Amino acid sequence: MLKTYWNRGVETLTLPFMLALLLSGGFMAFVAWDHSHWWSNREDYGFGWLVPVFVGYVVHERWADILRAISDCSGPSSVRAAGWQKWVLNLLIFGAMLGGALMFLLGAFYRAGAGPSHPGSLALSMGTGAIVLSLLIVNSPEAESPVAGGLWDDSRIKLTMLFLFPALVWLVSAPMVSVLENQLSLFLLNKVVTVVFFTFDVLGLPLQQEGNVLVLPPLADGSDNRVGVEQACSGIRSLTACLFAGSFLAAVFLNKLWKKIALVAAAMGFAFLTNLVRSLFLTSWAYNYGHEAIEGTVHDVAGYSVLGLTVVGLLMLLPLFQFEWSTTIAEEEES
Repeated sequence: MLKTYWNRGVETLTLPFMLALLLSGGFMAFVAWDHSHWWSNREDYGFGWLVPVFVGYVVHERWADILRAISDCSGPSSVRAAGWQKWVLNLLIFGAMLGGALMFLLGAFYRAGAGPSHPGSLALSMGTGAIVLSLLIVNSPEAESPVAGGLWDDSRIKLTMLFLFPALVWLVSAPMVSVLENQLSLFLLNKVVTVVFFTFDVLGLPLQQEGNVLVLPPLADGSDNRVGVEQACSGIRSLTACLFAGSFLAAVFLNKLWKKIALVAAAMGFAFLTNLVRSLFLTSWAYNYGHEAIEGTVHDVAGYSVLGLTVVGLLMLLPLFQFEWSTTIAEEEES
């Protein structure tokens, strides 16, 4: 079966679509080169080195489905959006292509003039995602006599959706705009400090809050014991890494869009909860052994545990998302 789809796919893999794939790879390579600055110089974005590898893996894993979708686009049962939905699709394609080109040019000029920057990297990521998706749908193979259908039944949409993760994952592999990142970091920071203070207060453990600093009981030698919750510890680091992990797992193991979105949302929730647990643990450790005891290995291990626990939690959720799909398959086999 796989060989059949391979042969059919190669036969219908038109030159325009092959060139669109190559051009898309070139755009992604340029973005990877730009983002490599952040991957090398910011520890919280070190996971970015895995992004090109995972993009290649997802494309390889879906190659049989891609060839199948290519055959469907050019086959006798190919579906094309009709009526007002066709106009909507054309408008979306034109807007994505124009907007993506402008964003990419803006990011490229920003990169050339100011070097690596948050706005430039974000613009390059957004532009690349829009350009890649619009290129692929425009250059999809055409059928001689397509069947009229709805927007989401369009064979070109189904083919392009297979490249959604490779095209958009770059948005989480580089820093956001400084203003947005700072505001989000401050919001998470305030929530973390508030929850930690409230938890210790409920447990009857003496603790004072001075802004983002938690004042613990003095050490045995009478010196101050303070734990400062910095912006780097607010959860913004774990949020981006867990968002990437959730996106990858959703792309590989789930086949419906709403399930993918739900798993990514679950990854963000896990990141926030596990970071709270991490902050409670570090504060408790400092409470018993002093603030210097949480520096170095203890702090780093607790940070990496956030990502590990999130991945484990998401893996445990996967069977829940796949339950309905598995039941449907079983019923089809029985019939």
